[in-house]
Amino acid sequence: MSNEDLISVEYEIFGRVQGVFFRKYTQAEGKKHGLVGWVQNTAAGTVQGELQGPRSKVKEMQEWLKTTGSPKSNITRAEFKKEKTTDKLEYSSFDIVK
Repeated sequence: MSNEDLISVEYEIFGRVQGVFFRKYTQAEGKKHGLVGWVQNTAAGTVQGELQGPRSKVKEMQEWLKTTGSPKSNITRAEFKKEKTTDKLEYSSFDIVK
């Protein structure tokens, strides 16, 4: 890993994001960027989770979550909160939480 800051950020994605393989695509995209964290559906019909990794990779993933998502999804809003720098990653992989 580079000298880049490691950051952690929580996210929630709104729109048509359940029943369209959003979690699966998010997990694959996160792994592609070398990130760790998790993703899950919520009872409110949104998808939420946490991303951790180098700042630039997290920013790329945030852009993907805001604008791309899974092929059949329709993202209306993406919220990111509790962004912080971290000394070490708290997760070892990118998991789908049931």
